[in-house]
Amino acid sequence: MKQGTAIIIGAGPAGLTAALELQRRSAIQPIIIEAGHAVGGLARTVRYEGNRIDIGGHRFFSKSERVMQWWLDLLPLEAGTSDGGRLCYHGLGRAIPLPNSTPTPPHPDLVMLVRPRRSRIYFLRRFFDYPLRLTASTIRNLGATRTLRCGLSYLRSALLPRRPERSLEDFLINRFGRRLYLTFFRSYTEKVWGAPCRAIGAEWGAQRIKGLSLKSAAVHFFKQSFARRRKNTIAQRRTETSLIEQFLYPKLGAGQMWERVAELVRDGGGEIHLGAAIDRIHINGRRVDSVEGVNQAGERFTFRGDYFFSSMPVRDLIRALGNQAPREVIEVGEGLVYRDFIVVGLLLARLAVTEDDGSPLRDNWIYLHEPGVRAGRLQIFNNWSPWLVANPDKISIGLEYFCNETGDLWRLSDQELTRLAVQEAASIGILKPEDVEDSHVVRVPKAYPAYFGSYDRFAAIRAFTDSLENLYLVGRNGMHKYNNQDHSMLTAMTAVDNIVNGVPGKESIWAINTEADYQEERADQPANLSH
Repeated sequence: MKQGTAIIIGAGPAGLTAALELQRRSAIQPIIIEAGHAVGGLARTVRYEGNRIDIGGHRFFSKSERVMQWWLDLLPLEAGTSDGGRLCYHGLGRAIPLPNSTPTPPHPDLVMLVRPRRSRIYFLRRFFDYPLRLTASTIRNLGATRTLRCGLSYLRSALLPRRPERSLEDFLINRFGRRLYLTFFRSYTEKVWGAPCRAIGAEWGAQRIKGLSLKSAAVHFFKQSFARRRKNTIAQRRTETSLIEQFLYPKLGAGQMWERVAELVRDGGGEIHLGAAIDRIHINGRRVDSVEGVNQAGERFTFRGDYFFSSMPVRDLIRALGNQAPREVIEVGEGLVYRDFIVVGLLLARLAVTEDDGSPLRDNWIYLHEPGVRAGRLQIFNNWSPWLVANPDKISIGLEYFCNETGDLWRLSDQELTRLAVQEAASIGILKPEDVEDSHVVRVPKAYPAYFGSYDRFAAIRAFTDSLENLYLVGRNGMHKYNNQDHSMLTAMTAVDNIVNGVPGKESIWAINTEADYQEERADQPANLSH
């Protein structure tokens, strides 16, 4: 059995998964070093005045059976959630129960809920299905003339697609047509990234929405209309991530999963150091020897290890390596671009907008395509889990802003951001200012690695870091890949697989990609549920 010490930079999903997998499958003890003051990274849950605010929305859905069972082993389904106690995968010609046995939670709050998924686009003070569907509501909201023009534009793109796809603009026009792209996608995407779609690589589309198009959304809609018998399945393996209709979610927020993992890592003898920022990494030949940094008391520390996992932003990693990295690698690292993120949490007496029947909105999140507002997305935390809100009679929402640390939004005070969020939400009819009872602002630097800047030269960084035999880049920021939570976990799992099995290469880690099969079992192979 492999022995030694693993230094893990970052206590997000990738770092914590690596730590727990090492403890379960080897005698390698993990030491996690986290710059922030809480575990969970982008999937953490912030607590404020008895309420819980997630940093963005984190659905617990994966096409990987390994990840699904990993989650459910730690947070089993709430009693009575699944039909007959079976949570099944369909779409492989068989049903696979997950997990093999349902563990009893050590505490009634340590459970997963099954939540209905609903997200819509809010545009011109009207709600549109997301993904877009050709329904009577869509035609009514768009108008017959605009709908016809969008349809003809889509047909033109389907018959004469842009080749090659060099930019995100090409990618979106090929799948939705130019008119739908201009109506719904361009302004929102540029709001998110702060750059024109034609300057963003098509790789972003492949990462996030591969396989999704107007055609796939329509096919899915008609299939669901005639296949309601599959409504109770969670896995939906042959469904695009953007089209899934329900998902798992921890009772007390996404961060509850990672708080639980951190607890287990500590119980197993692992260490987790919070408020500790790495600023130097020392290599000896083709191996990393040690890391240095500063803790929250301002004291310097050094950790040596046998294996090193990094989920810190790649730009910071290269800076920590300093002149030990080749000049080209340093140049590419300095040119990497990130998009930062702010959540303005608001506690409300009520929302001003409702469903058509007057009932509260059922959306988990809403994309704000309204012109004239800088907020990009709205989370309704009650609809993720009612347990996120201390008073069930109140509504807890999060208005999300995409920005740069050097920009004007980031420099606003919390009070100024709250005023902006309330004013913008009121201007488009989402709320009334007098119904706002409390607020809390959360800032998240480097939330989104960008597919522009020097990203087209990223191969130089990968080649250099892969050459360091005991260094494994994992997770979203660690690999500068816009991964979902489950993909970040799979990169860590695969890195541990390589260590335990003595596999020297890193190719299998980089092969894990959003919406790819990423080492899922084929239909003609038995499912591997042993991990």
